Amino acid sequence: MDPDRSRAPVGPRVLAALATLLERTHLAPPDALPDAVDAALDQLGATGTLYLADYAGTTLVPMTRPGAERPPNLPLDSTLAGLAFRMTTATPGPSGDAPVLWMPVIDGVERLGVLKIELRHAADLDDEPFRRDCWLVVHLLGHLVSVMDAFGDGIDTARRDAPRTVAAELIWQLLPPLTAGTDKVVITGRLEPSGAVGGDAFDYALSDDAAQFTILDATGHDVRSGLAASTALAACRNARRQGHGLFAQTEAIHRAVIDEFAGDMFVTGVLGQLDLHSGRLRYLAAGHPPPLLLRHGRVVKRLTSGKRPLLGLEMQHATVAEEPLEPDDVVVLYTDGVIEARDHQHQMFGIDRLVDFLEREAADGTPLPEVVRRVCRRILDHQGGELQDDATVLLVQWTSRGQTLLDPLR
Repeated sequence: MDPDRSRAPVGPRVLAALATLLERTHLAPPDALPDAVDAALDQLGATGTLYLADYAGTTLVPMTRPGAERPPNLPLDSTLAGLAFRMTTATPGPSGDAPVLWMPVIDGVERLGVLKIELRHAADLDDEPFRRDCWLVVHLLGHLVSVMDAFGDGIDTARRDAPRTVAAELIWQLLPPLTAGTDKVVITGRLEPSGAVGGDAFDYALSDDAAQFTILDATGHDVRSGLAASTALAACRNARRQGHGLFAQTEAIHRAVIDEFAGDMFVTGVLGQLDLHSGRLRYLAAGHPPPLLLRHGRVVKRLTSGKRPLLGLEMQHATVAEEPLEPDDVVVLYTDGVIEARDHQHQMFGIDRLVDFLEREAADGTPLPEVVRRVCRRILDHQGGELQDDATVLLVQWTSRGQTLLDPLR
């Protein structure tokens, strides 16, 4: 956000709107959000409808009060609402007799949906103070969606495009937010298929000094795969939260998989740690496809130096490698379900297609969360809409512009 704009005085009407939103959601279930949004926007001279992005990344689903008439779902790739979500930018547009402003609903840098704001006065559409007031309300709304999602099923139910398998339910409950960031780093990931993922998972932890991240892939495609991935994720977190480094985290995963599955299950993965002051990346790939390094819009190398056999085998040799990053470099992690995805002619998607896709999106200036969504849609399209294996992508960007990348008023 423009520094001058962020320092502009906050007027009484937006303070009233923020207070209303907080009061209406205090000690309230997630189902109360639609009424709270309407009451808050009324303070600004507008009405609104909250749309949440479904987990498949294809549709915006309205969240309405119980018993109210439900507007239709909106396609993410062919509507103004979808444009506001995809590019995280405020998008004006007509809707019947009332002018409309579509505002992306984000929590930090995680995209959650959009808010349709119907204005009572057409002049407000081009009024920058009014847009700033709307953004402050929507910014708080994004936080509330994330918080309220934790103690009710209303938000999660609205975002589900299809029933989940038990394995997918297990994995989704353990995942961190799909996107997070600070002023030094942005991390964004996605799992496909969202309703039937089995053995893939990822995790990260951010501090002022470092970003630690992990991508995992357990063998198989069933509940046992989900159990193995969950065990590996828990072991990694436990070791990391005790202050252990990459080697100890990797060994903790290895030992947990052996102890719980006695050689019947195995896990591959990449563990990394990025120094957010110097850009020094330390990483280790355990039987997993090596990460890619995207720099100035080009994939400049594969990170192949840090190695270890897959986790769960009684082989202990490991090498932790280092790679110096430049500002705005992106480290690309992915599971084999991405590059080994096959079409009806049994042609694999392959590393070359992945590299070409990443470079094209970088050239277009596509926001990182949208790159992840699009690459997963491209993998699904390559296989005719049905994956034979889980496909997961995780992008890590070292940047000093993390928050401004998702400024909807830019």
